[in-house]
Amino acid sequence: MDNGYEKEGFAGLRIKTSVARKFRKFCKHYGKSQSLSLLDMILFFETNEISPSERFGETITSLKFQMKRRFNALIAIIKSIEKHQTEPTAFLMKQLFEVSAQQEAENHIDFTPQELITENEELEYYQNQFRDSQKRYLQLKSDTGLILKKLKYIRNNFGMGYYRLNLNKEDIQRIKNNLDHVHHDNSSEIR
Repeated sequence: MDNGYEKEGFAGLRIKTSVARKFRKFCKHYGKSQSLSLLDMILFFETNEISPSERFGETITSLKFQMKRRFNALIAIIKSIEKHQTEPTAFLMKQLFEVSAQQEAENHIDFTPQELITENEELEYYQNQFRDSQKRYLQLKSDTGLILKKLKYIRNNFGMGYYRLNLNKEDIQRIKNNLDHVHHDNSSEIR
């Protein structure tokens, strides 16, 4: 009848009649013998380290309902995050990529094949460029030399000395015209 307990004898317990009826009904409901049902109960209380007089407060059904509500709240939070943060960010990223793709398409330069030139023409081109840069360098060097020649140190008796540049208007205008990066002429004349 009871697996593992066939050779053991029975002992009588003294319990109230109403409690014995409830216990027998409980055992029939779960389909176990009275000995095994009582053993399962004792093991349950020992394993979970609880006392039979303790109340859990809530039944498993109410705990299930409470967990379901919590899960629904969690799902609502995730949907809210998705709606208010993830979707707008994804939309902005999509627009950003579309704009950058359009800009790339607009900035796409169609390189047309250039006319092929011979090695001699290419060599001549670079030689001319080198000669031009040499001329500009020599002109700049001569202008700097002229400025340094016209520079004179003036010693001051009551303070620090200073340098004075003795250039005439024509030399200054010529130096200005030789410089490529000067785009304006600031005159010092008072009108």
